[in-house]
Order: sequence, then structure tokens, then C-alpha cells
Amino acid sequence: MGSHTIAEAADLVGLSTDTLRYYEKDGLLLRPVPRTSSGQRRYAVEDLQWLTMVTRLRSTGMPIRAIRRYAALVRAGSGNEVERLELLRAHRRTVLDQLAEITEHLGAIEAKIGIYEDTLDRGLDLERTRGSSVGV
Repeated sequence: MGSHTIAEAADLVGLSTDTLRYYEKDGLLLRPVPRTSSGQRRYAVEDLQWLTMVTRLRSTGMPIRAIRRYAALVRAGSGNEVERLELLRAHRRTVLDQLAEITEHLGAIEAKIGIYEDTLDRGLDLERTRGSSVGV
């Protein structure tokens, strides 16, 4: 299993082939993807590992321009690790802030579920509790 077609690579990293082509065209990959003599792309394990990282960065909200910058730094090789670290630390702060906000929202949802479960467990008619916080 030395290399994968674009369809195989897309499936393995959870992207569409169109997205994979877009990432390649937009400079998000670390190297030009090798092609067979017939022009078919062939993705190596290293390409899939990088694409998995790109997918994780996108899934956590990193803008394409920041991923492009990160890819450029990695392509440039050693000597820019401080910049890479700063970029990733900034994104981590953003993700942690989002996670805290989502956790707060989840807490509100959990509280509301608890109210409904308690009401149903006590056999109360939800219509009679319309004026309470249950109906909200």
C-alpha cells in the first residue's frame, strides 16, 4: 500500500475528492502530489498524515489562510519552528475558548433536560407548568 488514488485518499481522510483537489490547488499540501504516467494523482502515507492534520485544523475552525501559512512554514523546513508554534498556540487558544462556550451551552441544555425529566418522572402535566421555566 505505497500510494493511494484521489478517491482512496479522500475516503481515508474523510474528504470529498473536490475538497482534496481544492486543498492541492490552494497550496495547503506540503508537496506537489505525484502523478502516474496517465496523470492520476497518487497520495503517499505522508500526504494522508498531513491531510489528516489539515482536516483537524479545519474542523476546529482554523481559517484556510492560516493553514496555508502553516503549510508554507512546514514546507520551508527547519528554522521557523517558533512561528509554527505561535500559530498553533493561537489556534489552541481559539479552540479552548470555543470549547468553553460550547460546554456552557451544553450545561444549559442538560439543565433543561433535567427539568423535563423531573417533571415527567413526577407525572406532572407540562401544560400546567407553562408559566414556569419548564415551558421555556
